[in-house]
Amino acid sequence: MNPAAGTALAVLLSLVSAAGYALAAVAQSRLAAASPAAPDGRGALRTLLARGQWWWAVGLNAAGALAHVAALHYGPLTLVQPLGALTLVAALPLGAYCARRRVTRTEWRGALWTLAGLVGLVAVTGPAAPGEALSLRESLVVAAATALLIAALASGRLQGNGGRAGRGLGHATASGIASGVASALTQTLTAALALDLPGAEPTWWQTALLAVLISGFATGGLLLSQAAYRGGLAAPLAVVNLSNPAAAAVIGVALLGETFRAGAWGWLAAAGASLIAARGVVLLTKGGGGTGEAGTAAGTGAGAVVGTSAGAGAVAESGGLPAARIAGLAAPEAEPVGVPLPG
Repeated sequence: MNPAAGTALAVLLSLVSAAGYALAAVAQSRLAAASPAAPDGRGALRTLLARGQWWWAVGLNAAGALAHVAALHYGPLTLVQPLGALTLVAALPLGAYCARRRVTRTEWRGALWTLAGLVGLVAVTGPAAPGEALSLRESLVVAAATALLIAALASGRLQGNGGRAGRGLGHATASGIASGVASALTQTLTAALALDLPGAEPTWWQTALLAVLISGFATGGLLLSQAAYRGGLAAPLAVVNLSNPAAAAVIGVALLGETFRAGAWGWLAAAGASLIAARGVVLLTKGGGGTGEAGTAAGTGAGAVVGTSAGAGAVAESGGLPAARIAGLAAPEAEPVGVPLPG
């Protein structure tokens, strides 16, 4: 395949990946608004796994991930990674259309600010050299430190009295970090399977341990994002998209010898991009399309999803996600019901 055709295919696959992630995020947000919450949190995971819409979201996330990996095969990281940021831009109008409303100006401004900041961060981060990966000891240290950080974020200890929005953004941050670490560990597992890992040759149990850690962080990231969407879609999705590459960048700079391009200017550019992205998240947090509308969508959607016989059968017959099941972007005024994390 010639370079031009490879680049075009990488762009197409990147757009498919962004669309898959956007559909999954909207579906998860709708599920969070429609699912009843257990006061003590018991049986929440079992209830979640029994919902057909959850498995649609899982499938869409998997499809997005596969398309992203395929895009990296045909195109460079500097092209594919920024295009992945289009997930947020795609999710906003999709969710608004399903909720039968328009995207507000504040939401568009927030999305553009966040997109600009994310692209800026990716542009100044130097990717790791091919085959460069964490050692097994470094992988275990990263996994342990990440688990502690995720536990603090998920428990709300780092949000203080931030309320519902603060808890949602804390879960979103934890989700992005978990997914970013899972990616870094996947790179380590690939190197281990190729017997190209730094240090001694890994044993079978060390390789199996890496696989278990990857599965745990990937699953945790998905469940944490589900919890984050109880407070809405736009701001948590933006935070997930920011914290994922940020976690990977921290690992790269701290342990893999990466650095920001252009030296000191690159660090300044990264700081500026972070501020721009933070401004976007603030706008998205404030730019909901109307609480009354969202509350109505949540109420009718809950009845459509839980109380009718259309259910998952309608999804299977239509081959897609009905609008009534993925509608609803903004958070209602009342405390939204959702699927709490186990424990």
